[in-house]
Amino acid sequence: MRFAVLGPLEVIADDRPVGVPERKVRALLAGLLAHHGRVVPSVRLIESLWGPEPPGNPLAALRAKVSQLRRALDEAEPGARLLVVTRAPGYLIEADTDAHRFQATLDRLPSTGGPGERAAVLAEALAWWRGPAFADFADSPLVHRTAVRLEEQRLAAVEDYADVRLALGQDAELVGELSELTAQHPLRERFHALLMRALYRSGRQADALEVYRALRERKREELGLDTAPELAALHQAILEQRPALHRPAPAPEPAPARLPEPLTELVGREEALAGLLGLATSARLVTLTGSGGVGKSRLALEAARRLSDRFPDGAHLVELSASSESEVPGVVAAALGLRDDGELAAALGTRRALLILDNCEHVVEPVAKLADLLLRAAPDLRVLATSREPLGVAGEVVREVAPLDPAAAARLFTARALPGTPLAPQEAEAVEVICRRLDGIPLALELAAARVRSMGVRALADRLDDRFRLLSAGRRAGPAHQRTLKAAIDWSWDLLSEPERVVLRRLAVQVGGCTLEAAERVCAVPMPLPGGPPGDVELAAEAQAAGVGPDHLDPAGVADLLARLVDRSLVVRSGGRYRLLESVSAYGMERLRESGEHDLVLRWYATYYTQFAECAEAYRSGPARHRWVSRLDVESANLRGAREAAELLGDTRLATRLTGSLGWYWTQAGRLPTPLDEPATATL
Repeated sequence: MRFAVLGPLEVIADDRPVGVPERKVRALLAGLLAHHGRVVPSVRLIESLWGPEPPGNPLAALRAKVSQLRRALDEAEPGARLLVVTRAPGYLIEADTDAHRFQATLDRLPSTGGPGERAAVLAEALAWWRGPAFADFADSPLVHRTAVRLEEQRLAAVEDYADVRLALGQDAELVGELSELTAQHPLRERFHALLMRALYRSGRQADALEVYRALRERKREELGLDTAPELAALHQAILEQRPALHRPAPAPEPAPARLPEPLTELVGREEALAGLLGLATSARLVTLTGSGGVGKSRLALEAARRLSDRFPDGAHLVELSASSESEVPGVVAAALGLRDDGELAAALGTRRALLILDNCEHVVEPVAKLADLLLRAAPDLRVLATSREPLGVAGEVVREVAPLDPAAAARLFTARALPGTPLAPQEAEAVEVICRRLDGIPLALELAAARVRSMGVRALADRLDDRFRLLSAGRRAGPAHQRTLKAAIDWSWDLLSEPERVVLRRLAVQVGGCTLEAAERVCAVPMPLPGGPPGDVELAAEAQAAGVGPDHLDPAGVADLLARLVDRSLVVRSGGRYRLLESVSAYGMERLRESGEHDLVLRWYATYYTQFAECAEAYRSGPARHRWVSRLDVESANLRGAREAAELLGDTRLATRLTGSLGWYWTQAGRLPTPLDEPATATL
């Protein structure tokens, strides 16, 4: 819940306004917000709300108003009533207000660089204002002092903003604005000084001198005072036409755009490309996300080429794959042909340009900060980013680039395998297998296509269990992490935290995806299932006794780690289930073996699905039977994989419990068991 006080008082919950009934209740809220985090005595609240004629029982009346306020807040957002705290000798509120966001933005000024960055920060701060502070309660004794202080901070920020815009050479645009401000504040000297400088730089020396003369006479007549020495010095400098007053040199223009020409045709992205082109005028920041090798960069480049004629100041590609966090501003400046990154905001300030920030995932924080700064400083700038996770910037539109569908994947593979030479009809099935097992990922398909010439389609399809070695003859050009299939996944793996790596490699044992519950109990120490049979506790204890593994995870933390892996495009969430692409799963199994916990996690996997099967058996009759049959149907691949894992571990007792608990399902439900000699997965 947020509170807006820089204008008429507003309460916002879930991005919608909240109605607070009765003016006295709203006045109470305004008074508490004006003293944010500080106790307002009940006596002062009563005086402010009722003046010299308080009700018969003023404390009871005040408590009633506080109760009304809490109820209104709680109805809008459950738990929000706790924001209003009772603390002797009165009440206080601690809340998120636009006034504090305004102040927090101003606090960033000391760490900003040149005038372009300062202008962007000041514009962001002033954007929080919608009118006079506490506009509908500014005369309240509890609010007045805070409203006056905030107004003074606003005026100072407006002066600073005009000052940095003068430093950026925007004097002609400022003359009208500053003329209005001097009329509204006829004795505020800094506004007059700024107007004098703007007029002088616009070639209007006589008008600048007249502004000084009029202010000096007004101050003498109304206050009996002379102008400040600083203003008198500026007047003298204008009379002498000193060089220091001249307009600053214009910011260098970005170098002409030179987008690389694609070497191959874009296949299977017609719909995604059309959607991306449609966003060009409505979204200022679009981020393409997706797994490694899915074609984000290629799609972004094609979109930029087709959009370039809409941007008179060019489309600029910035390749960030080899950049460190500290190098990001410099790399962007170099791509624009600028001398240093301090010129970025100024150079783009009035330009209508498209900036493509490619491969941002390893430097996502500095890229997000820079994109936010540039977009605020340059209203006509558009940014198109590619990353394996979103940038997390306000106003960002995220578009996930999905793997190619089977038909498009087959077209791409065929076009790259033997250009101009159609594959034999009998090889179509092998092509389908290759496209399916490589998940429709363009990078993997192109690497596989390069192998067709030396080994043929069928042999290639037969050897995909060893895909990382098979597809290791990578490209010689392009970013290193896009040259082989393993390098593409290594790049994502290296960006993960250790807990994220633990979940990803343990998730690889799941066959055909899994539920959140399954992930929690296989990626962490097994626990009994809610509603499970009595033997479930014993089975979980046996699995725990096998060891907690070198990397212990709390089951309650798995959901958050899974969400982060989904954001990083390594785990796919669909229909309430989580799954890995086959190549990511194969990679995870390799890492699981390297970690030394392969057998341990297999035991947890087999244990969970044995628990699951025994729980289903407990509900084989009654109204829940059909629901459990459906759940067993969905998990058939994992049940088969768990049976295979138990056999692989040599745990005949666990395998017997699993198969025994499924007997009713195979017979009564009419589901025939899959023979054990047909493995659930080739990676266990």
